[in-house]
Amino acid sequence: MDSRRRHYEDNKLAKRLRGLAGEAIAEFDMIGPGDRVMVCLSGGKDSYALLDVLLSLKEHAPVDFELIAFNLDQRHPGYPADVLPRYLSSLGVRFHIETQDTDGVVKRVIPEGKTMCSLCSRLRRGVIYRVAKELGATRIALGHHRDDILETFFLNLFFAGKTKAMPPKLVSDDGNHVVIRPLAFVGESDLIRYAEQRQFPIIPCDLCGSQENLQRKQIKAMLSEWERHHPGRMETMFRALRNLEPSHLLDPRLFDFAGLAPTGEPAAGGDIAFDQEPSLQAVVPLRRVDVA
Repeated sequence: MDSRRRHYEDNKLAKRLRGLAGEAIAEFDMIGPGDRVMVCLSGGKDSYALLDVLLSLKEHAPVDFELIAFNLDQRHPGYPADVLPRYLSSLGVRFHIETQDTDGVVKRVIPEGKTMCSLCSRLRRGVIYRVAKELGATRIALGHHRDDILETFFLNLFFAGKTKAMPPKLVSDDGNHVVIRPLAFVGESDLIRYAEQRQFPIIPCDLCGSQENLQRKQIKAMLSEWERHHPGRMETMFRALRNLEPSHLLDPRLFDFAGLAPTGEPAAGGDIAFDQEPSLQAVVPLRRVDVA
């Protein structure tokens, strides 16, 4: 690829990411005037991209907000503690590095060979909430993307018996913070390309997320296989999470099944008894058949 073509493609990708993040921020009212956003950095591609996109959006946003980069140094062996401070200093971004030996706690408590994610996540979350309060942050921004959201949906579906995903915006479980995910509409493949384009100083992860026996890794492999055989399926599934029909599910907390009564008028969302295969709807229109 020649340099002009590469430059065009790079700009196109950057614009796409900014557009998708801007769309998510606007749709879910993630950031408002005067917000102080604590951007959580792990040293991975997703959080680097998150900070990069937010810095770009901040320059052109119609509202004024503040960014503070945050990293938790979990004291695991071999962690290059100088990488993030050097990178953030080069950007001129305000940042805070918190050092907590959560890695030592997890390895001391969890037997070898067992998954460590649950405890590691709780410890990390506690530190994030505490520091957000100390810094006066009004928003905690995380780098989860579209694929993370879909993986979480299937994890809950298969292993928890819940129709639940990862929300773009929600109050934290301690009730004191608002957590946002500006990359909610961005696919992981775009983030991989963007990280290569921007040459982020990636810090390899060898904490709990790198364990080979995680169910999330199996779900990721399943979704990748589906996408390989049926391109576009990931996007279709993600659209489905934004297009719920409570009356066609089974949760009486979301729809008043008990109060249902016939009205004698056609109902757009009513039961048609026999649904067609979705792939056939475009070519075989439904016809009303009068039965004598």
